[in-house]
Amino acid sequence: MNREIFICSNCPMTRTMATIGTKWKPIIIYALGNRTLRFGELHVRIDTISRKVLTDQLRELTEDGIIQRSPAQDSSRKVEYRLTEKGLALLPIMNMLTEWNLRYNESEI
Repeated sequence: MNREIFICSNCPMTRTMATIGTKWKPIIIYALGNRTLRFGELHVRIDTISRKVLTDQLRELTEDGIIQRSPAQDSSRKVEYRLTEKGLALLPIMNMLTEWNLRYNESEI
């Protein structure tokens, strides 16, 4: 699927889903929350994602301004990820989705 086709759409929901609508992006956003994490720490929190997919998704989220990638303070070779202001604005939405799941799907799990 060509991501650019969706981003150029005039529909706000279509643009939103093009930005955060993959399987892993909401999970990455939720896992980061208000923390700053290194790649390895994030990978441990989301242990079912492959390193390649995590790398690709982090790159796209960075390009979309959802997360910030910066050098770790204690190492020139390591990087850290954190949500930008734009990404932090998604946290209440992610929390609402989690609450919705707990309310309506708890008995189905």
